[in-house]
Amino acid sequence: MKKLALLAVVAVVAVAGYRVEKHHTSQAHLVRDRVWLDHMPRNDRDTVNVFAVLSRQPVGVFQATSGWKGNFEAFRYEQNGDEIRIVYPQTGDKEKLVVRARECNEKGMDYCLDIEGGSRGVKRYYSREEWVIENTGDIQTLLEH
Repeated sequence: MKKLALLAVVAVVAVAGYRVEKHHTSQAHLVRDRVWLDHMPRNDRDTVNVFAVLSRQPVGVFQATSGWKGNFEAFRYEQNGDEIRIVYPQTGDKEKLVVRARECNEKGMDYCLDIEGGSRGVKRYYSREEWVIENTGDIQTLLEH
């Protein structure tokens, strides 16, 4: 009887541990086709960092912009789970990013994205449920021209 009780406790702890680990693991699918910002702009001159990757064509962008001025660098990428391998066509630079997207409730946002290993952009971005990029055709046309 003691062995059965011990087995039940071990099983409960194992299932609880799995659920906690599963909850904290990245949801890589959230990274693509979504607009990510480091913060909401406070005014039209506040510079905001933007990150986006598209799924239809493997292209993305790091951008720093205000309502009046901005800079961007586009890239091509391959994603495998939480790893994104990037090539910046303008310079030929290559990077390997580790991205971890998850649901969160920070700064009035629904999702958090942490990026490790990159030389562009910032380390943490935020997104909202409705900030999905649905019509990638328009964006792709702009990037190709």
